[in-house]
Amino acid sequence: MPSKGSPSSSSSSSYTPYTVTGSGTNSQGNSYDTRSQPSGSAYHYSNSDGSYYYQNGDSSTYHQSASGSATYTAPNGSVYKK
Repeated sequence: MPSKGSPSSSSSSSYTPYTVTGSGTNSQGNSYDTRSQPSGSAYHYSNSDGSYYYQNGDSSTYHQSASGSATYTAPNGSVYKK
């Protein structure tokens, strides 16, 4: 049965609902899943070094490195770094 996305524990947080359509582990040992969002297909990688990456259906991306730095790229191409 496909998994559903869920909001964070805070009831005021917004989130993008999704359904997991596939998942696995690649040859480097990193886990991934493919997702269906209202805005289109998406995927998520969770890497063995603790970093992770999202590409959303609206073409936005989010990457957090193992050291904690993060980069969000909005659908319009604007880049935000933490």
